[in-house]
Amino acid sequence: MRVYDLIMKKRNGAVLSRAEIEYLITGYVDGSIPDYQMSALAMAICFQGMNDEETLNLTMAMVNSGDTISLQEIAGIKVDKHSTGGVGDTTTLVLIPLVAAAGVPVAKLSGRGLGHTGGTLDKLESIPGFRTEMTVADLIAAVKSIGVAVAGQTGNLVPADKMLYALRDVTATVDSKPLIAGSIMSKKLAAGADALVLDVKAGDGAFLKSREEAFDLAQAMVEIGNGAGRETVAVVTNMDQPLGRAVGNALEVEEAILTLRGEGPPDLEELCLVLGGWMLCLAGKIPDPEEGKAVLKKLIENGAALRKFKEMIKNQYGDDAVTENLALLPHTTNKINVKATGEGYISRLRAEVIGVAAMTLGAGREKKDSIMDPAVGIILEKKAGDRISAGETIAVVHAREEAGADLIASVDEMIRSAYELHDKPVDKPTLVFGSVDMKGR
Repeated sequence: MRVYDLIMKKRNGAVLSRAEIEYLITGYVDGSIPDYQMSALAMAICFQGMNDEETLNLTMAMVNSGDTISLQEIAGIKVDKHSTGGVGDTTTLVLIPLVAAAGVPVAKLSGRGLGHTGGTLDKLESIPGFRTEMTVADLIAAVKSIGVAVAGQTGNLVPADKMLYALRDVTATVDSKPLIAGSIMSKKLAAGADALVLDVKAGDGAFLKSREEAFDLAQAMVEIGNGAGRETVAVVTNMDQPLGRAVGNALEVEEAILTLRGEGPPDLEELCLVLGGWMLCLAGKIPDPEEGKAVLKKLIENGAALRKFKEMIKNQYGDDAVTENLALLPHTTNKINVKATGEGYISRLRAEVIGVAAMTLGAGREKKDSIMDPAVGIILEKKAGDRISAGETIAVVHAREEAGADLIASVDEMIRSAYELHDKPVDKPTLVFGSVDMKGR
């Protein structure tokens, strides 16, 4: 085989075979295929796309490019969850202990954030002492012991994806459905779970802005998962406005604890119940995801979910007293109220603008080496559908004392610009647009 011929084949819209795809991925990882040829292939895929079989073969070639994790030592059906990301997306912190409290083992590999806010690891590490660095053996031992653990990804898990993503990022080839689906699913499949629940975000704060794009990606990932022998369901959800009210690492941990107490924002709790219901269903605990929601709601009400989170924190060397005393989390003393300048009903709250405002405070990373502050962030007092009056507090900024007046003024302006008002009442936005399983939408 010649790489040149395979690039031309895809450029002309033909289908690459499994052997050809494996040859390309193997050669790229071992260095025999240079960046410039893989860039050309990625661009050809962007223009010509891939069919379902090609996309599955690409994904599996990436899975097999490095280490894979076996969770067979852990009894039961292991179900993993993945979100395509958004602003204030605290679901993992609530969902993982909640599902584990229902008896479904969860061995979760998570990442760090780049952009608006921190990733799951950044959020958990705002808990004093919490450790996310674990060997695979430690991860398995933790799940066998208490039913749940969250750790960072191993260094040699899906190296082809790391290499290809870095290349796509600088060659304008990120926006390709088969490449996006393959990237996400290769990491999930390599992590060893038996079944997968995917939260695919659509809207202003997501990388997929339209609902139809989100459903298309959800369908592609469900087909990959089921094609690889892992039962997979995707839930398409709304990210036009931030999820919950907290945007910022320690603030989101606090909100997760409140939600596990039954005191959290309704949209965050509802989404966790929806996703968790599917996780219980795929694990064979209940026959229907709606029934799963009811089971999980009871675990919040009786305190079992919060106790499981406390147990997980302690098992990973964190200060589990934070579940009773939120003041133990990092916090700032500089809190600035952002006031409304007009009155009416909030018709829109732009998630991306709120995310950028939080990043400006230091809650996210503009670059990979940016230093992130776990304490700073934003609490949203008003969201879409609410009525506000001029002078009313719509958000509270948590900033460091040393934050300059110019920075605070800039963040204040960004937050107020994120709110759009209407003079007549508007409905609360739809949270869940629908789901995709092996039967389709």
